[in-house]
Amino acid sequence: MARESKARRPCCMVSEMLEEAGLDREKLRLVRRQVLEGVILFCRWQLERMDRAPRPPDAGRKARRIAVE
Repeated sequence: MARESKARRPCCMVSEMLEEAGLDREKLRLVRRQVLEGVILFCRWQLERMDRAPRPPDAGRKARRIAVE
């Protein structure tokens, strides 16, 4: 297998496409970090919800039957 030129390597092509879209490495790192922090926050929230004691169902609120003509 012949060695690919540096300009044709997939990683270089991705970098070129991102540059054309106006995204540089630093900006992508910041966006990736924000996404990961959001996922972590969501997971912590879910775990917190799971750790809370479940609420007992309201005894006074039941479905009412109505007559439909």
